[in-house]
Amino acid sequence: MAEKEQANNPLHGKTLEFILKQLVWHYGWEELGQLVRIACFNNNPTMNSSLKFLRKTDWARKKVERLYLNTFH
Repeated sequence: MAEKEQANNPLHGKTLEFILKQLVWHYGWEELGQLVRIACFNNNPTMNSSLKFLRKTDWARKKVERLYLNTFH
């Protein structure tokens, strides 16, 4: 049953790193920081520091995932 549920999940198989790289490629850090207002996107952003923050901060990860879905789906 879990596999069937995942089949309808557009994020299934996409890592947080993949999602963030796609958003940075599409928007750039500056615009991404305006769309998702979190400090790690606005103050000397790096992929590593942003991923570390997003992995431990559920609400921020959800905002990034929502932006990804709204942008690419």
